[in-house]
Amino acid sequence: MRRLVENYSRMSDGELEELAREAATLTDVARQALMDETKRRGLAFHEQEAAPPTAPKWRKPLTLRRFRDFLEAQLAKTMLDAAGIPCFLADEHTVRMDWFYSNAIGGVKLWVNEEDAEAAAALLNAEIPKESSAQSAGENE
Repeated sequence: MRRLVENYSRMSDGELEELAREAATLTDVARQALMDETKRRGLAFHEQEAAPPTAPKWRKPLTLRRFRDFLEAQLAKTMLDAAGIPCFLADEHTVRMDWFYSNAIGGVKLWVNEEDAEAAAALLNAEIPKESSAQSAGENE
């Protein structure tokens, strides 16, 4: 608590107010130290409610692909995440613990919502350019 008090005492009023706006994300001890410092300075403390994290809505998930190796599955998931397509890897932890289980459980499954399946498949099936350079990096879609 002492370190928090010292840290908050070195912050400007604007920095404290900005931190106070996100106080719901702080621990109880950090929030109390922040409230004490803002009261000491005579600043108004307006804590905003933290928005709950938004998880993708799984309406009708389907298995788009199966991967024997976790790394291939993670690469496909990363591509879909970057494109903003909600996806999930099923059984990834089991395969990561012991890859011998991969064949027995059907590998790591890449799940997407049914309505995203066509776009996700098109992205994963897209041909990767054979040659690339730093100058043409922005030209590839």
